Amino acid sequence: MGEIVVEAEGLTRKFGGVVAVDGLSLSVYRGEVFGLLGPNGAGKTT
Repeated sequence: MGEIVVEAEGLTRKFGGVVAVDGLSLSVYRGEVFGLLGPNGAGKTT
């Protein structure tokens, strides 16, 4: 494994009473390609 350039541990995100993400952990290493997919208006850039 190489250098970690993006890392999240235990990420949780709520919108009002709706839990959108609960306990997400991920690591993206230099040279990897990572994509975040979802429908329009789903909050991908929030």
